Amino acid sequence: MNSSRLLHPFIVSSLMIALGIVLPFLTASSPELGSIFLLMHIPVLLSGLILGGNYGLIIGMITPLLRSVLLTTPPLYPIAMVMAFELSAYGFFIGWIHQRLSDKPLHVFISLITSMVIGRMFWGLGASILYPLAGLNFGFNIFLLTAFVKGLPGMAIQLVIIPTLYLSLKRTGIFDSFKHS
Repeated sequence: MNSSRLLHPFIVSSLMIALGIVLPFLTASSPELGSIFLLMHIPVLLSGLILGGNYGLIIGMITPLLRSVLLTTPPLYPIAMVMAFELSAYGFFIGWIHQRLSDKPLHVFISLITSMVIGRMFWGLGASILYPLAGLNFGFNIFLLTAFVKGLPGMAIQLVIIPTLYLSLKRTGIFDSFKHS
């Protein structure tokens, strides 16, 4: 394997982490708007599709923690830590599921929707552990409201943008220079 083929996943990973740090500025870094539009999730989900689950997991873990350290938003404890659980699950599972299916548009949607549900479950698990330790109220009703109702606009954005962007990029042949991890 030549060196440029080894370098491409690291370049794409860096780009996706940078996008994950920058995209939330579109919501003026408002925690309220961020939890509605879920812009940090987009590059993580794309990473899993493009690079595979292992890279998706790492990018999902690094992005919220690095953004928190660099910009102090989201707050490192407990928000960014819980987001790291959630986003790493998104990145891993979308890549893992996608690698077992074909690149048909329906399979991209199946990978995306499944990873979105699993990621939200990981968010709920992380929040149920860390939020009470931080003195925040968290229960099943809050989980349902926050994980599925409040984030519906962001999920709709993801269901439109991610398959469209991924399949469009795939058609250009840009991914031919490297394989999934």
